[in-house]
Amino acid sequence: MPGTGLWRTKSVEQSILDTDEPDTKLRKNLGTWDLIVFGVSVVIGAGIFTLAARTAGDVSGPSVSLAFVLAAIACGLAALCYAEFASTVPVAGSAYTYSYATFGEFIAWIIGWDLILEFAVAAAAVGKGWSIYLEQVLGLIGLDVPTVLPMGSLQFDWGAVLLVAVLCTLLALGTKLSARVSLVITLIKVAVVLLVIVVGLAYVNAANYTPFVPPAEIATESGPKLEQSLLSLILGGETSTYGVFGLLAAASLVFFAFIGFDIVATTAEETRNPQRDAPRGILGSLAIVTVLYVAVALVVTGMVPYTDLATSPDGTRSTLATAFSQHGVTWAAAIISVGALAGLTTVVMVLLLGQTRVLFAMSRDGLVPRGLAKTDPKHGTPVRATVLVGVIVIVAAGFFPADKLEEMVNVGTLFAFVLVSLGVIVLRKTRPDLPRGFRAPLVPLVPILAILACLWLMLNLTALTWVRFVVWMAAGVLIYFLYGRSHSRLGQRESEVASGGAVAHGSESSK
Repeated sequence: MPGTGLWRTKSVEQSILDTDEPDTKLRKNLGTWDLIVFGVSVVIGAGIFTLAARTAGDVSGPSVSLAFVLAAIACGLAALCYAEFASTVPVAGSAYTYSYATFGEFIAWIIGWDLILEFAVAAAAVGKGWSIYLEQVLGLIGLDVPTVLPMGSLQFDWGAVLLVAVLCTLLALGTKLSARVSLVITLIKVAVVLLVIVVGLAYVNAANYTPFVPPAEIATESGPKLEQSLLSLILGGETSTYGVFGLLAAASLVFFAFIGFDIVATTAEETRNPQRDAPRGILGSLAIVTVLYVAVALVVTGMVPYTDLATSPDGTRSTLATAFSQHGVTWAAAIISVGALAGLTTVVMVLLLGQTRVLFAMSRDGLVPRGLAKTDPKHGTPVRATVLVGVIVIVAAGFFPADKLEEMVNVGTLFAFVLVSLGVIVLRKTRPDLPRGFRAPLVPLVPILAILACLWLMLNLTALTWVRFVVWMAAGVLIYFLYGRSHSRLGQRESEVASGGAVAHGSESSK
């Protein structure tokens, strides 16, 4: 039986039934390859060109390739759980919708608010990164045009604003069109990644892999304790630079590079055969990007000693171009800039897609204003939700600095993974009768391992990130009690049923 109040659950059947409402109906026109393209296009971004080198130099040394494997294992376990849910509950909203069916409305709201942190904040942060690469690419063709302009005490990033505006227009015109654009750009950036790997292999020196896990380095300056990983702080470690703590911290950091495969699940409602295609899209995209990431990490740490990849005293961070420039391969910087620009374009597009679909699902349930769930009759897309998300991300990307956003996005995503994995166990117990197009293997072992892996990665994020996460969640709880709880469609249906029963009971009594 569904609960009441905070813990009322929305049945899977009701969630699927709601997808047929004429005013809020999404068009089903995506197949397996569309989903794989979305997954690969959002996961492979600038991180592959910057994160491996920077993390190797500052945190883990050559073991960054192992850090990518550890992060991929955690993602793979969670991906199996996402695949089961996407094939069982083929409804927009991803973890939000799954939580509504298993844990109840309050937890669903919490996870929806959490996904806003993941998608919208990430889109703004990545949009700012795209703007930096745009300036570099313009410089390559002789146009010395800054993409950030001073506006009094503020800095206006017109490059990021332009990108978000164009991509939101594309998304409003149709998901299939977005998939085609994404395919073209994804092919370009995968070609750039493969070129970097092949060229870099010629400069690999096996001696650079030793020591694979460098000995822990005690910081010479006494930095803030909150900047240490939470696990290192709990266990009394002095630092999380190099050593075992460094490797674990690196796994939590490079996890950011994998964020996005879960967005494939948000498009299940727009997939022609979600029971078959959604699991293939989720698992296929994750497998492709893992191979590419590990290959890039091995190449960059094999080309130069890891100490040469550390952030310089003036704050300059290393990238793949750093390794190539040491070998005189100067043209690689240009190739990497073009690849990163292409890579980030589709990352922002799919993050915006994921955010609009989560907001659309929450709106259809009444937890945010219902008008946002209305779809355009011609294009079958939630135009209002897309415009609102676009405006919010434009303001954030245009005027706010992007520092520390990566870790904030990480903790939000890992929290979502934990709830989805736990939800598979719960739904197997409460609704064993549901038809499942894909079944995660070894339940409950795989979901439990996914939960433990994600919690482990969360513990290796900084304590300051946890403080910010708690503040964000507290704000979400406040909004739910001020608006969402009283406007919930599920709550209104319960009230109608209860009042109908009371009327019927009163009529019987009067006879």
